[in-house]
Amino acid sequence: MFRRLVTGLAVAGLSCAVVVAPAAADDRPPTPQNDPFYTAPSPLPNVPAGDVLKTRKVDLYVGLFPTPVRADQVLYRSTSATGTANAVSGTVITPLTAWTGPGKRPVVAYAMGTQGLGDQCAPSYQLRTGTEVEVAFIVQAIGKGWAVALTDYEGLGTPGTHTYATAKSEGRALLDVARAATRLPAANLDPAAPVGVFGYSQGGQAAAAAAEQAAAYAPDLNVVGTATGGVPADLNLVAKSNEGGVFGLVAAAAAGLATAYPDVPLDNVLTTQGKALFAQLKQACVAEIGTTALGGHLNDYTTVPDVIQDPRWQQRIHENLLGNVKPSAPIYLYQGTADELIPYAGAVALKSRYCAAGATLEWHAIPLGGHVTTVSIWGTNALNWLGDRFQSRPATTSC
Repeated sequence: MFRRLVTGLAVAGLSCAVVVAPAAADDRPPTPQNDPFYTAPSPLPNVPAGDVLKTRKVDLYVGLFPTPVRADQVLYRSTSATGTANAVSGTVITPLTAWTGPGKRPVVAYAMGTQGLGDQCAPSYQLRTGTEVEVAFIVQAIGKGWAVALTDYEGLGTPGTHTYATAKSEGRALLDVARAATRLPAANLDPAAPVGVFGYSQGGQAAAAAAEQAAAYAPDLNVVGTATGGVPADLNLVAKSNEGGVFGLVAAAAAGLATAYPDVPLDNVLTTQGKALFAQLKQACVAEIGTTALGGHLNDYTTVPDVIQDPRWQQRIHENLLGNVKPSAPIYLYQGTADELIPYAGAVALKSRYCAAGATLEWHAIPLGGHVTTVSIWGTNALNWLGDRFQSRPATTSC
């Protein structure tokens, strides 16, 4: 069952996409590890967060077919979870047709679901090779005439380990790619354009984190709403739920958090087997991560039992707990009641925290929805909800 689940995870949201065989390997561009575009200038320029450091026009593919859009790859300045300036890669996609709707052309700040830890998993690379499977909602957004700004997240594509599952850095990378899009002359987008934030699974974590940080971190952005689902809001709960199951994702999250926060103990408490496992995961994409060490437990790979109960771990996990900050714009939250990876109880608790904080929140529980089926069924509704925000229609609340 776990293999089927992870394969499904990789194609979540593809009910409306056309996927065919990818381009032949010898026709593909160099992987990020071998592409100097992904390496930031050294020293990193002292520029504002969201400024573009590098850009180039690229072609995007769905399988063998080029997509009729304007696409620009960007390397832009962002900020780590601990407040350090960094460089993150991403892609800005704009329709070729002129915007005929009211106001400025909207921008969707799009956060991908779990791609993996290896640099070759970066969406900006997979979109160029026709191997990116999470394209359905991007296609829908472009079809509506909206621009799409996608982040690769910190350390995915760019040098270093991806800070997977670290909400603070993910949210900042997502806000900054929207800034980069509006500052990129080739995209011809207005800095005052309405920005809608969209994501599911890891992308849902990033989207919710962006919603919470937007007012303080990116007050220059005109964020009008956030649509998020399958949110790993409470990492303690998610880890407990997946221990003994899809353990590769738990281990990948531990690797990501330990990269974001060097003060938490991990590398120095791994067994020889644990070091080999984590080295493998840091080079892997989601399908391999999800099918590695199935049924495992963190204690199987560490010399210290229950290492994430260490106060240093708990402090950092608590810093990334979502729901205690009121988003400045309305939020749309949905969750399958039978989600195999993200406990439904965690989503209910997230809703309660947001309501207690005073958020304008529309909540949808999807009966018997699993992790993949929920976004496949409900993702279009979430995208259309953003469309209402772009039209300045008032949002309702379930609180």
